[in-house]
Amino acid sequence: MDIIEILKEDYQRFPANQTYSIYAPDVYFQDPLNKFRGVKRYKQMINFIETVFLNTKMDLHNIQRLGDTIKTEWTLSWNTPLPWKPRISIPGWSELSLNSDGLIVSHVDYWNCSRLDVVKQHLFAAKM
Repeated sequence: MDIIEILKEDYQRFPANQTYSIYAPDVYFQDPLNKFRGVKRYKQMINFIETVFLNTKMDLHNIQRLGDTIKTEWTLSWNTPLPWKPRISIPGWSELSLNSDGLIVSHVDYWNCSRLDVVKQHLFAAKM
């Protein structure tokens, strides 16, 4: 199966049962809150999302490969386990870089909103 199909399936079931074998062992990951290296840390972050957040969903809007770069556009949403369980939504995109073996060596996420916008969603979300 090609990496685009694997990524599409991973996004569909995110955060459960992700395909970590498509990442290089020392993959570099960065998003507006984290920056680290290593597939082990990446697994820990995904496990945290799966364990703590409720009804997590990753909607993939677009995916395209240009040479050894893959760009995805998505919206990540979940309910935070606060008493009022606010529904949080982060639109963004990822840039994935592949090495000569076709493994992801860099995964950088960008948000189309600020960290403050995300905090505001928690504070001012409509009560469920």
